[in-house]
Amino acid sequence: MMTERKTTGYPVQEYRQQVKRYCQTLDLKDNPELIAEYRKRHSEGEAWQEIMDGIREVGILEMEIYLVGTRLFMIVETPLDFNWSEAMSRLSTLPRQQEWEDYMSEFQVAPPGASSDEKWVLMERIFHLYK
Repeated sequence: MMTERKTTGYPVQEYRQQVKRYCQTLDLKDNPELIAEYRKRHSEGEAWQEIMDGIREVGILEMEIYLVGTRLFMIVETPLDFNWSEAMSRLSTLPRQQEWEDYMSEFQVAPPGASSDEKWVLMERIFHLYK
């Protein structure tokens, strides 16, 4: 699968508006069985529909998670008027969100009971190739 993606790439969503991009990171526990299960729980048909609906409800247009070793890397795309703090506060109150966070915490290097915004660390962009 990894070789296939190196030759075929990933489809990218196009929007009829400019978007903001947020990049975040989080570490998983160094346990191959737990990492395999974490992958499974994020696969199509396994992630909870209420969580995906909630992500969209707070204004997130797209979210991707990548994995290398134990390191997760998330890309979040939003409209330009998106307010990260307000959206994360709202997200944490939506149905089943904290239950999902607790469910995922068994795999993550994060304090029990932490919200998504408390687990995932926003990264700083230090380079781009745009003209």
